[in-house]
Amino acid sequence: MPSESSAPPPAAPPVEKRRRSSGRVTLADVAKAAGVSPITASRALRRDRGVAEALVAKVQAAADALGYVPDPAARALASSRSTHVAVLVPLLTNRLFVDLLEAVQSVLLPAGYQSLIGVTHYDAHEEELLLRSYMAHRPAGLIVTGFDRSEAGSRLVASSRLPCVHVMETSAQPDVFCVGFSQEDAGHAVTRHLVERGRRRIAFVGAQLDARVMQRLEGYRRCLRDAGRHDAALEWLDPRRSSIALGAEMFEALLARHPDVDAIFFCNDDLGQGGLLAALRLGIPVPERIAVTGFNDLEGSDQMLPPLTTVRTPRAQIGAQAATMLLGLMRGEADVPHNVDVGYELVVRGSS
Repeated sequence: MPSESSAPPPAAPPVEKRRRSSGRVTLADVAKAAGVSPITASRALRRDRGVAEALVAKVQAAADALGYVPDPAARALASSRSTHVAVLVPLLTNRLFVDLLEAVQSVLLPAGYQSLIGVTHYDAHEEELLLRSYMAHRPAGLIVTGFDRSEAGSRLVASSRLPCVHVMETSAQPDVFCVGFSQEDAGHAVTRHLVERGRRRIAFVGAQLDARVMQRLEGYRRCLRDAGRHDAALEWLDPRRSSIALGAEMFEALLARHPDVDAIFFCNDDLGQGGLLAALRLGIPVPERIAVTGFNDLEGSDQMLPPLTTVRTPRAQIGAQAATMLLGLMRGEADVPHNVDVGYELVVRGSS
């Protein structure tokens, strides 16, 4: 039996699959397999606009066959361009932001960009820490939620000189890029609907109390002041996180303190869903005794008893348009719009 030392050496791998010491298939391997230069292969895999679709398909097929995975750090160093985009949202437990992120991803990924997702938990200091951390990765661009952040966070965004798009709100400032809608106008529309339905004692129930909730509150105030019906005592604000359980708790507490209330504008649908469940449990007829409205048209609102009147916010459209806007900025396009107002829809259902 031959000794181990006399055994024949293993066959060398095909030339196109030779690896560096790291064991990774290289861009040079892909280029050789596709019969192009490494520079052309790189441009094809980035889907640069100057590369023909047929060539892109050929290089991509070679990359797929070899199992090639680009090294984003090496690519950024070689080209001074990153393939990462930092996306900061307040929560992932809220379907609103999940829908937005999925839409962002659907636009950025085919364009060759990956999302660095950060969750701020509505905390300005936490957002600042995330911004500092993600800046170290030299992202190609930023997508951030709203305009309300710490002074240090605002400085980080400004000093980075990175393309940045703000979502969920709008701004008339010429140097700001944003996609959203007027939260204040939407809050006004909900309240006006209740006034037009003949409701006279309309309460506002808010939780979390982020900037967008407070803008909805301002729309509520503006409408009721114009109607001569505003009563500050009917504004119930709680800094705790919005939830169905909190909505039920606040519904009961509000009616115990103000039994003459005949309508409640909940700042978010999960609060409104909790309010409807509390009314059902207590035997309070909705909308005959009290009207209930929410905001954001979250999952399940149309299945409540009765179905919840709410504002449908186009978060998927916001995410897709924000990502498209950011791509234009990162590519240096000259005709990128600054402020895209996607609007909102008042969805009237049985609860009002």
